[in-house]
Amino acid sequence: MTISKKWQAPAGIPDQLAIDGEWIDADSRNTVESIDPATGVPFASVQLGNANDVDRAVESSKRALKGEWRHATPVQRARVLATTAALIRRDAELLARVETLDCGKPIREARGDVETAAGYFEYYAGIADKLQGASIPLGPDFMSFTVHEPVGVTAHIIPWNFPLVTTARGAAPALAAGNTCVIKPALITSLTALMLAGILKEAGLPDGVYNVVTGRGSEVGDYLTSHCDVSHVTFTGSVATGISVMKSAADTIASTTMELGGKSPVVVLSDADIDTAVEGTMKAIFMNAGQVCSSGSRLVVERPVHAQMMEALVDRADALNIGHGLDDADLGPLVSGAQLKSVSAYVDDARSRGCSIAIGGKAQSPAGIEGLEGGFFMQPTIIDDLKADDRLVQEEIFGPVLAVQVVDSAEEAIEVANDTSFGLCGGIYTSDITKALRFARDMEAGQIFINQYFAGGIPTPFGGVKNSGFGREKGLAALASYYQVKCITARI
Repeated sequence: MTISKKWQAPAGIPDQLAIDGEWIDADSRNTVESIDPATGVPFASVQLGNANDVDRAVESSKRALKGEWRHATPVQRARVLATTAALIRRDAELLARVETLDCGKPIREARGDVETAAGYFEYYAGIADKLQGASIPLGPDFMSFTVHEPVGVTAHIIPWNFPLVTTARGAAPALAAGNTCVIKPALITSLTALMLAGILKEAGLPDGVYNVVTGRGSEVGDYLTSHCDVSHVTFTGSVATGISVMKSAADTIASTTMELGGKSPVVVLSDADIDTAVEGTMKAIFMNAGQVCSSGSRLVVERPVHAQMMEALVDRADALNIGHGLDDADLGPLVSGAQLKSVSAYVDDARSRGCSIAIGGKAQSPAGIEGLEGGFFMQPTIIDDLKADDRLVQEEIFGPVLAVQVVDSAEEAIEVANDTSFGLCGGIYTSDITKALRFARDMEAGQIFINQYFAGGIPTPFGGVKNSGFGREKGLAALASYYQVKCITARI
């Protein structure tokens, strides 16, 4: 197949591991191809690391803790992070292009991801020299105070849906607090985490402070999370894998931050501004083709506006342009053939059970665009009037599939919104602030949106409850994972 020049990869993409400030070959010397999800065609390759590579990376990070990085002042750490933000912005178009080729997402979304990644380094640069302890009053004969110290070597297991953003989200606060990082990106979307290694080195980060080992989870991730010299593991991924990571970390008494996905509701009450609710729901479910942990993948709608919402959503979904991310299509492909198969199986099962598929429901490459025949495309799909126990309501599908539930009151909406094992996010559209705040009070989730969705940003804490995990990323709250408090008390 001949690939259009406009979809071809830029030169200079890293194809080695990043360890101790150098590009090195993996111990195995084996590689795996990176596939453009829109074409199904390889465009780059990454190396398959193993336990020996993890040992090298962790040892490098452990050494760096005792070297130049340990003696860097908070202001010096801040300068490295601020410079990193500037260099990310300098290379923004290159990073966005690689991210789109690796993930499939529209280029406008990839550009937004790159700016967010820069923003994380900028935000935590501003905090690095402000991590202050406290004075504890014990009376005139004692002086007691606390200091913040880095936890040590931190491991970061990165998901495939937001590679650069999630790497920056964990690495920036970890570095601000004086830790070192070993990054294990998802095998199928490893490239921008590697590119970030070059940027950090250029910014002045000492060798060994940020290492990247690519490879399979079973060979690299499992060994890294159980490594005796790793002090903290930050993980984003599935519940099942998160449980395994926690068990591994427990063997070495490593702390963990767990972001394990969700099945978040978008509640639309009958007094809502329908145009605003439709706009928010479209963004909530179809951004990054629904491959977002915090996506609003359930619409919980009050019966008087159910038909109006459905008509508008179906019209809007039908108008979405499906295509290559580098053409900035409204909806790009899913990340892989395996993910397309998984999402399709959910919808095929729903069809076989007689569920009402209002629109979509098929794996289908965009018609008339040469070169995309082998892409992993799924039609935007809306499935109406589902019961509370339906698997489409209870399970995370991770694709452009909206599950609709109809309710008869605000009180029932809260009950239905809480009726899953997840608790990552929740959104509500209503003109009644009392109903909105009751929802915010009673919704079992870590982040609540009112008359909007995906609101907030870098300063707002992010994380879940129930099966969505624990710990918080983003904002000041994220720093708690990356420092330990030492209390010093003296008689005077």
